[in-house]
Amino acid sequence: MAAAAPAPVAQKFVDANPYKWPYNGNLKPENTALIIIDMQTDFCGVGGYVDKMGYDISLTRKPIEPIRKVLEVMRKEGYHIMHTREGHRPDLADLPPNKRWRSCQIGTDGKGIGDKGPCGRILVRGEDGWNIIPELAPLPNETIIDKPGKGSFYATDLDMVLRTKGIQNIILCGITTDVCVHTTMREANDRGYECLMLSDGTGATDYGNHLAALKMITMQHGVFGTHADSEAVIKTLSSK
Repeated sequence: MAAAAPAPVAQKFVDANPYKWPYNGNLKPENTALIIIDMQTDFCGVGGYVDKMGYDISLTRKPIEPIRKVLEVMRKEGYHIMHTREGHRPDLADLPPNKRWRSCQIGTDGKGIGDKGPCGRILVRGEDGWNIIPELAPLPNETIIDKPGKGSFYATDLDMVLRTKGIQNIILCGITTDVCVHTTMREANDRGYECLMLSDGTGATDYGNHLAALKMITMQHGVFGTHADSEAVIKTLSSK
């Protein structure tokens, strides 16, 4: 007697731009992770690094609520949750001189990474400004990746963690759209991960840069993946 054919696997897609994501419809909690990038006081809090540079932090705080809503659903549905923090060792041994120099040039009265600010030493691990904001605080069982650069793969074990957990799909959010989130998306895409950026769950210090970063994703029918808003993502993840 012939063995019964395996039941077809149900496909799920997010209505994303420029294609329905993921490309193969293989979207489930076991193989999909939310990576929340650098939602730290230094980047979106009063007195933090971005605030002291003179940028409008309402632009980097705008993603908080969309991220919180997606995070709530993904936690409830059992998806993998990861967080990143950009920062440097207290002895600054992992801080390139040109990054240190540049950080002193932008509206901070000559103070840069490693110097004392309102939230402790700027972008230094263990300081108040380096901490993830309370609204999006990690749970004890959620992975945190500490990174010294813009990309989340550079000088970290993120790729090993993702592959060990069997992750194929990544939903990216956080700040800033055009720098750390985009860099991480490009790194992930080159490594074969299927990526979606949360369009209203990201923000930049310049709104034009935010829009340009989203547009770049859609070129060549999704050269780096796709983007979609929180409503579209939640609709798909909540469906049975």
